[in-house]
Amino acid sequence: MPRRLPTALLAAACALGTAGASALAASSAPPKPAADAIWATVDLCNTPAHPDTIGIRGAMPGTGQRAATMFMSFAVEYRDAHGVWHALTAAGTSGFVAVGNAASRSRQAGRDFTIATKTAHTYLLRGVVGFEWRLGGRVINAAVRSTTAGHQASAGADPAGYSASVCSMALKRRGSLVITPVTPSAARRASSDALLTVHT
Repeated sequence: MPRRLPTALLAAACALGTAGASALAASSAPPKPAADAIWATVDLCNTPAHPDTIGIRGAMPGTGQRAATMFMSFAVEYRDAHGVWHALTAAGTSGFVAVGNAASRSRQAGRDFTIATKTAHTYLLRGVVGFEWRLGGRVINAAVRSTTAGHQASAGADPAGYSASVCSMALKRRGSLVITPVTPSAARRASSDALLTVHT
């Protein structure tokens, strides 16, 4: 006849099992970052140093999980005569790029796009940034933001401190209607404080 576990030992085993299950649930639960901690902005718009170029930057909070990885994607849209936003071309998106693990309090990243057109035309452009938190190859949370003004970029803005919702660009360069991702120069990269920011 099987021996019965003492009541105290049985209670301790149950408590341990419950705690383990809770810890597992907590580790796999989707993060709930504050809405205002996720943002996108135009940090560069056709400056003398970067002609026909729009810079898009985003920020996202970490979850405290070193095993999780944060990703961002950057895309450029233009507004038509009816006020509807459209993707400029298929080349106007970076796809998702890893920006670091989620143990950091916050991370920023950005991407520059240079635009050429066949005919002179003025475009009203904006950026759209996608955010993903991934754990074990699985997306545990996601968000999308279009660019807005009033944000503090930790690096990359031209001029320093520039933050806008849109970029009006009068294009005069000849070429096909394309947007080409540009690797930022060393001057537009972030400081070495990798725990708080990264610029890709």
